[in-house]
Amino acid sequence: MSEARKYPAPVTNPETAAFWDAAKSGRFMIKRCTACGEAHYFPRSICPFCYSDKTVWEEASGEGTIYTYSLMRKSPTGPYAIGYVTLKEGPSVQTNFVDCDLEKLKIGQKVKVVFKPTDGAPLPFFTPV
Repeated sequence: MSEARKYPAPVTNPETAAFWDAAKSGRFMIKRCTACGEAHYFPRSICPFCYSDKTVWEEASGEGTIYTYSLMRKSPTGPYAIGYVTLKEGPSVQTNFVDCDLEKLKIGQKVKVVFKPTDGAPLPFFTPV
């Protein structure tokens, strides 16, 4: 029987505390700039588009599509896939794909966020719908 994969706990700070607190209740948060209207991820207090500090937290749907991915077949921990997901809300998220047949992943495939437990806040990953 294989042992469940153990994920490292995220490093948190005051700027991202709301993100990790929401993750504990299964909510995936992004930031939106109220000055230019753009949504962004990874959540930070300064908008990466217009550099305004007028940003607010927004709960994302957790749904998106695979923009690109790479399948790593040779790894000491076994095969895994990393890539970018474009969220319904617009931002792109770098992520790992989990709980799926990695050989069946494809660009444009619909995915949803799933949270995996750690010794701290859960980490967000994506899996096919």
